[in-house]
Amino acid sequence: MDHCLSFHKSFPLKSFPSSIPKSKPHPFSSSDFSIRSRFRSRTKPNSLLVLASAGASHCEFGSLNTPLDPRSSAGKHLSRVLQNYRQLFHVSVEDELKRLAHDRDAALNRMVLAAGSDEALLHRRIAQLKEHECQVAVQDVMYMLIFYRFSEIRVNLVPKLSRCVYNGRLEIWPCKDWELESIYELEVLEMIKEHITTVIGLRADSSVTDNWAMTNIRQAHLGRVYVASILYGYFLKSALLRHNLEQKLAIPNTHRNGTQKTLLQFPEMCLYGFRNLLSGRLSDMLSVPQPQVLNSNQETEPEKLKRFLTGFDSEALQRCAKLKSKEALNLIENHSCALLGNDEAGFFESDEVIVTSFASLKRLVLEAVAFGSFLWDAEEYVDTIYKLKEN
Repeated sequence: MDHCLSFHKSFPLKSFPSSIPKSKPHPFSSSDFSIRSRFRSRTKPNSLLVLASAGASHCEFGSLNTPLDPRSSAGKHLSRVLQNYRQLFHVSVEDELKRLAHDRDAALNRMVLAAGSDEALLHRRIAQLKEHECQVAVQDVMYMLIFYRFSEIRVNLVPKLSRCVYNGRLEIWPCKDWELESIYELEVLEMIKEHITTVIGLRADSSVTDNWAMTNIRQAHLGRVYVASILYGYFLKSALLRHNLEQKLAIPNTHRNGTQKTLLQFPEMCLYGFRNLLSGRLSDMLSVPQPQVLNSNQETEPEKLKRFLTGFDSEALQRCAKLKSKEALNLIENHSCALLGNDEAGFFESDEVIVTSFASLKRLVLEAVAFGSFLWDAEEYVDTIYKLKEN
């Protein structure tokens, strides 16, 4: 079920009001074009049930049964806080990030002070181990922040698919389409639907019968679609903020080429070259697809944001699409492997065919796009307290 991907556009996310018990606003909040996100406290979301067969009760999961388990003490602590003391979640996140930053900096300072002494090698090794430990912990913190955003709209992440595929058949229920689509404005929702049509072949005007029709997809291709959609969501958020900034500052669109607009096939680059992107070799991918050229007289009267993104050239695309931190890169890889992989063989390398419905595929794509957008927000917030490692 291989589908050719085309480039799509960015979206404005509706922001959520914060509800944090502090006199001053929490730093993880945003205006229309701020780099931070808004959160609000809610009751615990309903559990999501993934059904593969009559005997698939092991696919039931609670509010914090995520594909990727926290590996650090910080991640496990925030997981408990989110379950039992939700109103203290943001305060706990800030405290953990400050502690991690202090521990890392302290180890680095000791290494510098020990330079030239007999203990220089020892302190260098300690600093390296501490940096790795803090990096793992920060990735867990970012993961919990992303999960919090999903819980705000009462959506739980789909659990490990390897436990939910029975006799080669996968079904995810309930779909949570409405909740996942509710975070977008109408214009953006249309763009997301175009993306879904491109990657899985489901039209926006499909009937209920079409949505629940069965289709075949190879495990490896499903993995590429999911990761590509995460990167797509990340790219859209970055491009949106650039658009808002240029609109506010009235910056001319210098990335546009005269009267012609270059329509770069970003999702196609992600789908067939996401391994290169995760490895930081985005420039290798940019030369793969041939750009489509649209004459300005062919353009109708689309929204300004859509026109803005249609005019991106290779350089502008690379700036918006590149993951800014190593932590974000590792988190995408770890989460995707936890969701799509299994203990016996790599999911991305498997040629096994899965039978599933278009509705289930749509659910996975919607989740992935939202994950990418929430990742961008979490990355920006965390970097204000704990300096992330540049990718």
